[in-house]
Amino acid sequence: MAFSFLHHLECPRCHASYDPDTQAHLCTCGSPLLVRYDLEAASKQLEKQELQRREPSLWRYHELLPVRSPENVVTLGEGMTPLIPLKRLGAQLEMPNLYVKDEGVIPTGSFKARGAAVGVSRAKELGVKTLAMPTNGNAGGAWATYAARAGIEAVIVMPEGAPTITRNECAINGARLFLVNGLINDAGAIVGRGVKAHGWYEASTLKEPYRIEGKKTMGYELAEQFAWDVPDVILYPTGGGVGIIGIYKALRELQQMGWIGERLPRLVAVQATGCAPIVQAWQEGKPDSQLWPNSRTIAFGINVPKALGDFLVLEAVRNTDGCAIAISDEELLQAQSRLAATEGLFVCPEGAATLAAAEQLRASGWIKADERVVLLNTGTGLKYPDTVQVEVPLLQPQDDLPVA
Repeated sequence: MAFSFLHHLECPRCHASYDPDTQAHLCTCGSPLLVRYDLEAASKQLEKQELQRREPSLWRYHELLPVRSPENVVTLGEGMTPLIPLKRLGAQLEMPNLYVKDEGVIPTGSFKARGAAVGVSRAKELGVKTLAMPTNGNAGGAWATYAARAGIEAVIVMPEGAPTITRNECAINGARLFLVNGLINDAGAIVGRGVKAHGWYEASTLKEPYRIEGKKTMGYELAEQFAWDVPDVILYPTGGGVGIIGIYKALRELQQMGWIGERLPRLVAVQATGCAPIVQAWQEGKPDSQLWPNSRTIAFGINVPKALGDFLVLEAVRNTDGCAIAISDEELLQAQSRLAATEGLFVCPEGAATLAAAEQLRASGWIKADERVVLLNTGTGLKYPDTVQVEVPLLQPQDDLPVA
């Protein structure tokens, strides 16, 4: 019985093939590499019913993940996050079938744990001793955490303006942490020079092929949670775009295995108005994006001026008849407050942007009232305390509580 049906690495642009059991990064043409599996053989060994008897983590799908041996799995129990119906908000917004898939409850508090778990596990299997990466915050925290568990040294560079909590998360997990007076693109350039100089394993977004494999399990889980009848719309906060690329990849793999039908959810890439290169490219009908000048948004995780995998994001959106939409910081903060006050969900600002986007798309008629709509919340709001500004009355010991 094979633990993984990993077959080869493939370039989605020039279709060159690579040996998966060597440390591979980008194709010679400059494109990210994607992992391919022997899906025909996997479908003969694995049946949907078998999943019900497995642990509730992303490793339940191990045949469709790239780690060949269970001995190399580095895990903290990540995956199988809840799919929560939003009854009150759905009624208010005329979307009675509105859901949140809440990644805020996963280890490290964000969906980045999925990519780190699989990426670090595969790095361990390939004999990596030191990995290096740039990050806007949560990815660094997750990779530092899993690298510590695997006994791998992590070198991490993040913008000086990244959230303090994620900075501390990297440091306490033993990473060699550096800040840069710039954006994630600047951090990436520094990491690239370090990788070249020291021979470290580069774990930058899409510069190794395995992070996406962890994140694609969100797509597997959604299909399973909906009893293999996929929803109509999935809205995803999009910076580097690995999550939406991974979900699309997962759905295509499930189709090839015959586990879901021909209909796919319409994928929506949600960005901030202060950094919306994917939205601009989608609106202009272009195959890839241009560097967004002077990017700025409170939703720091989607502040990515130019994504390496932008062409894959746009492909996923267009091939599912989806769209791309930008939300202002004011709108996403209002949505964050509304989700918490109405449904008891304190989500990250990036996740909140999907609610604002869904509301606008419903108002325009792009989302229909009877459609099943999933908002992907990518992390807990607890990691972004600065997004909440409140003035609390101060009582003296002798004071009584006022009537509301």
